[in-house]
Amino acid sequence: MSAISIIGTGNMARTIGARAVAGGNTVEIMGRDRAKAADLAQALGGGTTTGEWGTAPAGDIVIMALLYDGVVPVVARYGDALAGKVVIDISNPFNATFDGLDHREETSIAQRAATVAPQSTSLVKAFNTVFRQVLEKGRPDIFLAGDDAQAKKDVAVFVESLGLRPLDVGGLKMAHWLEGAGVVTVGLANHGVGNLDFSLSITELPGS
Repeated sequence: MSAISIIGTGNMARTIGARAVAGGNTVEIMGRDRAKAADLAQALGGGTTTGEWGTAPAGDIVIMALLYDGVVPVVARYGDALAGKVVIDISNPFNATFDGLDHREETSIAQRAATVAPQSTSLVKAFNTVFRQVLEKGRPDIFLAGDDAQAKKDVAVFVESLGLRPLDVGGLKMAHWLEGAGVVTVGLANHGVGNLDFSLSITELPGS
């Protein structure tokens, strides 16, 4: 099992944290509001601890469960405290109308975070194509992108501990297209599907 630190105290932090605890992982919650972090840790149970904001996370895998505009500043703020860690960016940088990305160039929040992280930190994009309630109640495929093969293996092991299937889409540059897939899920929710109770998945032909 994995040692996980979750930076953030919102709905995705709670949902990923709950599945992580249920999967036998050790979990640490870190938030600017220590009281909220402590409340979430208590709610999650399973020996979940509360870390001090800005200090070195206890987990080998650090999940940035933050809104997209907070990810890069927080990675920069933590700095050397993230050295040697695997950092997962789960954010979606939607524009104001949720039909495109907030950044126009072919980049991603994960790629931007990598530029301010210590050289020994490995960035991985994951979980951004799944709505919270599906992650909480379903068994969605989890797409992930990153340049470090070992980091992706570590994340895949963690994802499998949640009872989910990890699917590697390639290097970190593919994080841009995973963010685009996040836009597609919102479009489907608003139009073709009409609700949030679904996720993108891979269907394989028998014998493949």
